[in-house]
Amino acid sequence: MFFRRTNCLFFIALECILPHVLAQRAGEKRLCAFLVASRNPFGVAGQVNASVQVCERSRCCVGYYLIVGGRPRPDVLACDKVEKSCPDAICKAETRYNNTVAKCVCNTDMCNRNLTWGSETPPKPRPRPPSGNAGETWVLIVAVALAACLLVVAAQWRRASRRQKNPRACRHVSHVPRTTQIDATDVQLQETVAHGSLATVWRGTYGGSAVAVKVFPAGAERAFAFERDVYELPLMRHAAIVHFLGAARRSCDGSWLLVLQFAQYGSLHSFLQNNTSSWPLSLKLCLSLSQGLSYLHLDLRTRGICSNPHSAIFSFPPSLAMNVFFSDGHKPSVAHGDLSAFNVLVRGDATCALCDFGSATILCSCRRQAQEATSPAQAARTPCYVSPEILEGFVNLLGSWCLHGDVYALGLLLWEICMRCSDLFEDDMVPQHFLPYERELEGRLTWENLVIHVSCMKKRPPIPGPWNLLTQGPALQDLLRECWDVDPDARLTAQCVADRLVALQSHSLV
Repeated sequence: MFFRRTNCLFFIALECILPHVLAQRAGEKRLCAFLVASRNPFGVAGQVNASVQVCERSRCCVGYYLIVGGRPRPDVLACDKVEKSCPDAICKAETRYNNTVAKCVCNTDMCNRNLTWGSETPPKPRPRPPSGNAGETWVLIVAVALAACLLVVAAQWRRASRRQKNPRACRHVSHVPRTTQIDATDVQLQETVAHGSLATVWRGTYGGSAVAVKVFPAGAERAFAFERDVYELPLMRHAAIVHFLGAARRSCDGSWLLVLQFAQYGSLHSFLQNNTSSWPLSLKLCLSLSQGLSYLHLDLRTRGICSNPHSAIFSFPPSLAMNVFFSDGHKPSVAHGDLSAFNVLVRGDATCALCDFGSATILCSCRRQAQEATSPAQAARTPCYVSPEILEGFVNLLGSWCLHGDVYALGLLLWEICMRCSDLFEDDMVPQHFLPYERELEGRLTWENLVIHVSCMKKRPPIPGPWNLLTQGPALQDLLRECWDVDPDARLTAQCVADRLVALQSHSLV
């Protein structure tokens, strides 16, 4: 007991003395409280000693607090990763993500260990019920416990009965029977089209027709299997999603093949680099793209094979209904996860098709399936299309947040398409094609630069002045701004974007 008390006193003294010692050694460098409770999106930028960090690249301290039961709980305390504005000496709270996280930034030593509520007030905890007689309290506790047990039993019984009726309702997608296995010898590779971090895309032939073949090396079986599983989800066929023709394995080198529909114009990025478009053609590209994403996000269930869209047990939006190929099963909501101009194809009829689902997230009511479906930590994302909440690292990528991230990327893609529309600029002076933020950041599209520009400074792509002179200009600007809103919950859904574009399509651009 004596040694335990001595150790406690030693660490308390160390905690009090350490900041002053570090201050003398660090000179003018900022000292910040340091804590990583669950995750650290910033990395460690500076020397860390116990619960104190010496800042190397910033004089700002940052704190992220989780709001639990109406009370803030420190989750990440550290030096800010990069220098930015922090005019306050105390850490004033700024709530984010539907009041589940509070962030504060300040400019004095150790200021981030105390959260101060300024103009905002913390969510109030639920009031406790008045205490009553102890016997009555125990009776109430027993009654609640019995009711909870009955609810659990009823839920288990209901789940078991559902599984008997639909044995595939909550299984991993890899258990879906394979109906698309093809013979690798029937696939001929001709020329390389694109290189990715895990696979290479080839132009080839299959069954006498031109196809795109995504080739995974032998060691990338897991990435191949997951993307194949996404393509093989029931009800996954849609006019604005690239058609999946089959999967194969080559015996010569053990590589894995995904055989896909060939798109004549290649990626949307390549198309925009080499072509300008009129207003009707630009709207066609935008509308097909948003319809494909809307369908991908939908959770669909059907029984049996339907020849008439209106006879299904679910209803589609009018803009999607005629593009669906019906089959028996359940298509859960799927978030693309890496929506970019490189992962959208343009067909010969100038319509878009989504492809490359290696970073996708399958959102299923079965929580276990959602967790097994993807590994966001290993998912490769195109940085300039990543939404601010994902850039900061404070969202659950297995939840609905990833759908909001897709809509943010959709807004950037619509902006890219419109920036190459000759009808939106005077004298046909259409600017050269740039990726989002590429011009503003002079091509340095690093994760760190994007955190500063997009998340901290809340910058978005510029809207050209000539758009204000057009009849449809204000509506188009509102559409883009509501897609890339800083608040994920305030963004439009993909289907709402499609509906807005249909309304724009019905009016001439004058």
